[in-house]
Amino acid sequence: MPLHAARPKILGFINEDVSAWLVALLALLAGGVLTGLLAWTALNAHQQQVAQRFQLLASERKSRIAERFADQEQRLDSLRRFFLNSTAVSREEFDGYTHPLLQRTLAYGWAPLIAGDQRVAFEREVRQQGLDDFSILDLDPAGGTHVAQWRAQYAPLLYKQTSGIQGAPLGVDLLAQPARQATLDKARELGVMVVSQPLQLPGVAAEFASGVLLAAPVLRQAATADGSPALRGYVLAVLSIGQLVADGFTQQNQDNLVVEIAGRSLDQQPERLYQSANAPAHQPLYERSLLRLGDRIYDLEIRTSAAFEQANRSAITSLVIMGGLLSLLLSALLYILVSQRQRALSLVEQRTRELRDREQELRAAHAQLRGVLDAATEVAVIVTDLRGVITTFNAGAEHMLGYPGSEVLGHATLESLHLPRELEERAAELSLRYGKPVPACQAMLVPDAKELAREPREWTLVRRDGSHLLVNMLATAVLDDLGLWVGHLAICIDITERKRVHEALAARDLLLKKLSAHVPGGIYQFKMAADGRFSVIYASDGIRDIYELDPQALLENAEVIFERIHPLDVSRVRASIRTSSQRLSPWREEYRVLLPVRGLRWVRGEATPEELPGGGVLWHGYISDVSDMKRVEEELRALSVTDALTGIHNRRYFQERLTLEMARVSRGNGELAVIMLDIDHFKRINDRYGHAAGDRVLQAVCQRIAHRLRCTDVFCRLGGEEFMVLCPDTDGQHAYHLAVELWQSLRTTPIDGLGTVTGSFGIASWRPGEGADALLLRADSGVYAAKQAGRDRVVEELP
Repeated sequence: MPLHAARPKILGFINEDVSAWLVALLALLAGGVLTGLLAWTALNAHQQQVAQRFQLLASERKSRIAERFADQEQRLDSLRRFFLNSTAVSREEFDGYTHPLLQRTLAYGWAPLIAGDQRVAFEREVRQQGLDDFSILDLDPAGGTHVAQWRAQYAPLLYKQTSGIQGAPLGVDLLAQPARQATLDKARELGVMVVSQPLQLPGVAAEFASGVLLAAPVLRQAATADGSPALRGYVLAVLSIGQLVADGFTQQNQDNLVVEIAGRSLDQQPERLYQSANAPAHQPLYERSLLRLGDRIYDLEIRTSAAFEQANRSAITSLVIMGGLLSLLLSALLYILVSQRQRALSLVEQRTRELRDREQELRAAHAQLRGVLDAATEVAVIVTDLRGVITTFNAGAEHMLGYPGSEVLGHATLESLHLPRELEERAAELSLRYGKPVPACQAMLVPDAKELAREPREWTLVRRDGSHLLVNMLATAVLDDLGLWVGHLAICIDITERKRVHEALAARDLLLKKLSAHVPGGIYQFKMAADGRFSVIYASDGIRDIYELDPQALLENAEVIFERIHPLDVSRVRASIRTSSQRLSPWREEYRVLLPVRGLRWVRGEATPEELPGGGVLWHGYISDVSDMKRVEEELRALSVTDALTGIHNRRYFQERLTLEMARVSRGNGELAVIMLDIDHFKRINDRYGHAAGDRVLQAVCQRIAHRLRCTDVFCRLGGEEFMVLCPDTDGQHAYHLAVELWQSLRTTPIDGLGTVTGSFGIASWRPGEGADALLLRADSGVYAAKQAGRDRVVEELP
């Protein structure tokens, strides 16, 4: 039967005898109708979205403008209350209060109300405050100023704070200007904040020149004789409506909204106060509302702009074009599908012939593959059917297991080559994991549930002679050309030698771990790569005691070590490591660590560097805790500079501190003085009461003197009954007063059983160019002079 005797319909319902042009025309008409319906639906949805977007933008813009109007009222009202709560406000206080308020406000001002008979006194008072040429002024029609004529009342501009405009000069009488007088009179009559008629602001850009004057009356705290509150003056604010409305919004040529604010003149005629310069849309949406500023209400009209219309242009045209193109493309495809039907059938017949040729080629390739499998003598390749019977057994499998191919092909199964005990254990494990029984014959073929893909697994195979062979086996499914499961493929690699080497390495690592566990401190390998990054290669368990860190944490991130080092030592440790890497010299360092549990500890580290072939340095080192040794060193240091009997510093410590202080004052840093004292008749105390009593006297004297010294003073015992006080940053006069206090503390407080003990004091302050010996000699001379004068006294500093 010919191949084209039974032909299915195109797309399941189009007969191949139908004209291709008719099918294409029907598809084009259906696409046009569907495109029209979609365009109508999309247009309605677009119009609703545009209206909603405009309502959101208009509401937000209206709220912002209303908030700014209210904010200006609050700012001026706060300035009014500032004057109302103050009896007098200076120019500096006015400037300091109004300067932070200059946000979207061009100027603030204060105009007190001055009676005509108070004018001379007022001008004199202002001049005394620093404005030497101050006078109440009137403005000329040309903009100039002259001294104002006498009037019953004046409202001169006394203080002003401006931003961006020059403003009226100080002293200008606002009541002499009709527009401003009308605004001030209205504020006075109503007693509330009022807004002037629109003004043209001089010195401001044209788009911001339209503005208003906001005025609020300030009343005196005390009322007039008739009981009505007296007017003290006016606080003023000059606003640019354009700046107030447009500041902070998108540039006008990109703004989506056209904003217009209009007020009402005295004759109730509309008076435009502000209109944005951007062009409105050809068919704008609009919204009207009211705004309030002071005592006036303004009309706010918001319309869509050309930019909004451009940004929200409908995509209906594009949708229609795309729909038409898709309809045309669909009709063209149907035409091609129908017209090329016969050609496709002929191509199928041609491909069938080509497949027969490919089958012959595959048979040849199979023979080549068999040759390759037989050549792989180090790898066992075993293929089974779905029953598990072996169908392929290469030369590598024969060599590794000792079976000839003729003995296993078609007879043996892959299960029979495995150790039965391992298969049973693996089957039980998989049955427990999957919750259903897994037969032992399938145990080596079922993957773990956690594996993303099949991975090699260790198995024990049984050779023909009964011996065991440890292999790494990868078992996968064999699929045919249609993706159907037709068998299994097992690839086995002998890992006996590798297993032995692995066990030997594990034994060595265990031995190293045991040895390092019995060594105090920690053993480590520390690496610095060529790019300067640090890493830990090995760390023994002793590191836990050094840094209180798990060794594994160090292997993952070596920087945690430096987080444990004391902040004052970490830079020095890093620098010493880099120096060792540059010079390849042994690294030795003692530093402090801050541990979470044991707190501050001292450690000592030593390491030998080794340069790596690819760049970088590897250190082999040992680190130990030396906190106990450091503590012993500090104790020995303290004993070496402390007098054993009295507990104060000894002569050695005094000499060290004196050397340091002399070096400091020699550099011109501060002053220095010393106080020397000698206990009077100390030998008599020893002879009369014994040396134990003398020791008690020395201890009591030290306690009384130490309690009266500053923390910066150094109190030392030079030997016997001689003592020295080193006073940094102290001149001779202050040292003398301190010596008098110490002398009085000795002679006014008796020692139990021994009576009053006195002392002789000498003072010396450092002089430029003087050495330590000369300084001490002058202090000793003072003590000697005190003894010569009868003891129990303080001698002033000798020349």
